[in-house]
Amino acid sequence: MKALKIPLIAAVGIIAIASLLGLLTNPYIQLIILFLFINSIMGMSLNLVNGYTGQFSLGHAGFVAVGAYFTAIMTTKFPVPAGLLSIPYFVLISLGGGLVASMFGYIVGLPSLRLKGDYLAIVTLGFGEIIRVSLNNISYFGGALGVSSVPSLPEIDLGGFVISSFITSVAFGTFWALICFFVIWRLLKSSHGRCFLSVREDEIAAEAMGINTTKTKVQAFVVSSFFAGISGALFAHFTNYISPASFTFLMSIDAVIIVVLGGMGSMTGCITSAFIITLLPEILRSLKDYTGGIDFRMIIYSLALILIMILRPQGLFGDREITSLWRKKNVGSST
Repeated sequence: MKALKIPLIAAVGIIAIASLLGLLTNPYIQLIILFLFINSIMGMSLNLVNGYTGQFSLGHAGFVAVGAYFTAIMTTKFPVPAGLLSIPYFVLISLGGGLVASMFGYIVGLPSLRLKGDYLAIVTLGFGEIIRVSLNNISYFGGALGVSSVPSLPEIDLGGFVISSFITSVAFGTFWALICFFVIWRLLKSSHGRCFLSVREDEIAAEAMGINTTKTKVQAFVVSSFFAGISGALFAHFTNYISPASFTFLMSIDAVIIVVLGGMGSMTGCITSAFIITLLPEILRSLKDYTGGIDFRMIIYSLALILIMILRPQGLFGDREITSLWRKKNVGSST
């Protein structure tokens, strides 16, 4: 349970810092804060496949798109109940988006996870593009125009005390981030988690020990797809608009960068790197005002990532959690 305190403290810290700086009324800052939850869940879910199971998926954006479109269609085609009853409705719709995404994960993973390495990456990349192109050509889903007017989380009136839509959205994102962290954390501490790690370390030895490696990889892929669908549901609610252009190959690359930068097999590393990947481009955006209108933002962003990978190729935390780093520091200081 101690590990659950990490994402919770991080979420509370973001709100507290933003409140002190008086930034919560700025819609641009609000959207950046909400994207921290989307990218954190997306990174943690992909880490289960790429980091803990040792597979290489490049189609994560496809599962995010499935969750986002399910949520957008359900909430725009069917009326959202007003008041406090709408919160359970949003939770159920998000859960449905995750379940539909997990179904796609099972359909894709069952045949493709018999492959390894580059072949698996190509298959998952193809799946992501199939989803994007299909959405682009289905008029019911809005085609290239996408789906607009997706409802945000509502304000809650508690007898004169109004909780704003932004605070409700932060609470909603925190809820799903904690669920994602807790489920994956507990899964890794179970016998299933040991199977995931054994497949990553040596798949042939795992098979020799009687582990059904294909089944193990499919299980990891389904859970990962479920939480990718949840992040897509958050994306739809937080941005109020989705289109196939939102779920390109670059989103999958961002998810891979989050996993690799934080450390393959580190949950808290994924959360930390998700913050970096989300905030760094926005912080660098202001440099354009000091360079005569020339945008060096992505160049500096790319160089920063290259330097981190050269200086720390195992990622920020490697395969450790932040709590283990604290324990190591305390042991060193006591000796």
